[in-house]
Amino acid sequence: MVVKPKLGLVAGNGRFPLLALDAARAQGFDVVVAAIKEETFPEIESHGAAAVYWLSLGELSKLIDTFKREGVRRAIMAGQVKHKQIFSNIKPDWRLAKLLLSLRTRNTDALLGAFAKVLADEGIILENSTSLLEPLLARPGVLTERTPTEQEKKNIGYGRAVACHLAQYDIGQTVVVAESACVAVEAMEGTDATIERAGQIMASLGGTPSTLSRALTVVKIAKPGQDMRFDVPVVGVKTIEIMRTAGASCLALDAGKCLLLDGNGIVEAANSAQICLVAD
Repeated sequence: MVVKPKLGLVAGNGRFPLLALDAARAQGFDVVVAAIKEETFPEIESHGAAAVYWLSLGELSKLIDTFKREGVRRAIMAGQVKHKQIFSNIKPDWRLAKLLLSLRTRNTDALLGAFAKVLADEGIILENSTSLLEPLLARPGVLTERTPTEQEKKNIGYGRAVACHLAQYDIGQTVVVAESACVAVEAMEGTDATIERAGQIMASLGGTPSTLSRALTVVKIAKPGQDMRFDVPVVGVKTIEIMRTAGASCLALDAGKCLLLDGNGIVEAANSAQICLVAD
């Protein structure tokens, strides 16, 4: 009898954990899922995991005990855990409380880096979350039928400069620009909410004629020295739908560091919406 290697999956929200689980199983792993009650989609139960355990975001000790009991020594994280959840009404166990008190800052890198160290100290190594899904990483170049306009190129250049400065401080990964002016930057709310807010800001300007374009360009980048074990930039068809509603016409990504969760589906959705999708 062949014994399959085990892989732990700490599952956040969105489709990323489902894709990671399917890919891990296809590569011969028995996957033990730690599903976060406050975040994970219920359909994780139907994707053939060896076991699914539902844990609260505050139950770090229970997560470690579960993986140890299941013989998990390697694990990945997939899916967003909203940063603002840390400041919600979760009840941290003693281990998570100790971790939080040890941090000088509570940005994403500090939180997840400390989480990875706690796991490593317990003999559970957190690995690159995109290693199973490399075909879904954005390839360089224009991915859609429509290429960026000259104004969109200017927006992208300006947006990347702003985003790089923000990313240095681990504030957010997304900047929304119009006419080389920053309309919205991402903080704790996440990319989709940032795009929606940018659309609302532009809509609030009313219908007064203007020489300035109201079309929005969305720039989403990886952090300098992005740790591919966690907090990897992801976009999907939902992102395109939100962009269309917000009046955004272009999406710029980091090639090789951003996951296209729907693969060709996101390109098709962008083409349908006449949105340019480009990766550099």
